[in-house]
Amino acid sequence: MRKSRKPTLNQTQWGGRFEGTPVPIMEEINASIAYDQKLFYQDIAGSRAHASMLVKKKIIKPSVGNAILKGLDKIEKEFAAGTVEYDRSLEDIHSHVEKRLTELIGDDAGFLHTARSRNDQVATDFRLWVRDALDAIDKDLRTLQSALIEVAEKHASSIMPGLTHLQPAQPVTLGHHMLAHVEMLGRDRTRARDCRIRLNECPLGSGALAGTSFPIDRESTATALGFDRPSANSMDAVSDRDFAIEFLCFSAIAAGHLSRLAEEIVLWASPSFSYIKLSDSFSTGSSMLPQKRNPDAAELVRSKSGRIVGDLTALLVIMKGLPLAYSKDMQEDKEPVFDAAETLSLAIRAMAGMISDMAIDCAAMERAASVGFPAATDLADHLVRTLDLPFRQAHEVVGKIVLNAESKGVGLESLSLEELQAVDSRIDGSAMDILDLMSALESRESYGGTAPSCVRKAVASARLKWLGVELP
Repeated sequence: MRKSRKPTLNQTQWGGRFEGTPVPIMEEINASIAYDQKLFYQDIAGSRAHASMLVKKKIIKPSVGNAILKGLDKIEKEFAAGTVEYDRSLEDIHSHVEKRLTELIGDDAGFLHTARSRNDQVATDFRLWVRDALDAIDKDLRTLQSALIEVAEKHASSIMPGLTHLQPAQPVTLGHHMLAHVEMLGRDRTRARDCRIRLNECPLGSGALAGTSFPIDRESTATALGFDRPSANSMDAVSDRDFAIEFLCFSAIAAGHLSRLAEEIVLWASPSFSYIKLSDSFSTGSSMLPQKRNPDAAELVRSKSGRIVGDLTALLVIMKGLPLAYSKDMQEDKEPVFDAAETLSLAIRAMAGMISDMAIDCAAMERAASVGFPAATDLADHLVRTLDLPFRQAHEVVGKIVLNAESKGVGLESLSLEELQAVDSRIDGSAMDILDLMSALESRESYGGTAPSCVRKAVASARLKWLGVELP
């Protein structure tokens, strides 16, 4: 073991090129340790793989490699235990690991950086971190889908109003409505998986930008770290962050889907709707208004989509004009990604809690479903089938019937056959059955439709497709 000298910033990172040290404001703007300490697991994993490869290729001695690996094991435990004191003058997580390794094993620690630059090191760490985040968020999304599917199964026949323009359109079931959100979240999961596939190439071995003259084995380090392959171009590997931008794109879309569901919860929990009630676990009160029960969790989920969209915008702007290869601007890539990942995971978990927690008032939903002539389209479809009318003519006939009912302040189901025939004498008694809400629901048996029988099949399909659960 070589005797360890007390490391300085120049000794640990920049070598002998500089005689002075940065002024405090330079240290402050240059440091990233406040946030990139999140990469410590990934940084140590990358260093282990790199050290093992260097030994395997006889670039460093086995004794040096073993000392490095033992030192990294100890450092990992220290980081995990939270006993590490971070020093902003050391700039980043890589410097902290290297400094501590030097304290443990002496100057042999310096061999770890053979055939490696901070550029390919951080690009590798960051890909590993985003990959882990994608896997964790996929599990969160699956949990939320499972909660939605449970509600869908229980309420496959529960009638509620289907809205367009927030106006009554056609009756649907709550189960059908919940499955719509399951599909949206499912596409989010496929976007996450696509992102994971594209990012799963290993930059390690790309050096600062041009590779290295050492006889390294990039395939072995890629395999050791769970990557599909090493990256094909060293300049591209260290200088692009499209994988991080794609992660933020996925996050922004998923957050938008959560925001739409959160908006519905806010509406449904209001006295104007009264479809659901959230328990005290997901509600708050007012400091002034004693009667208030506020759906703050849903409102906060709704608001956090804006924050994640902002993270995406920030990184797009950071990267848009950078020449190849690496520029220090790219140090700003991590904060928006870390923020988006934490925010999205929190929002998903809060939403899953609310979906499982909400008490549903089926009677209130069914009463609302009867408002606004919800069977009008079904009656028009019936006239097309029974009278062989072009749909546009049937649409006009039903429009006149709706106008008549509206003038009398009643629903279509309250009109007599004679009142229907006053608009078109060819209408017969079979039309009266169409005006029943459940009949209207049960008639919509097209694939993907809202008929309870379709919803039950869709629930089973969703369980298999998104949860991997096949029911007997």
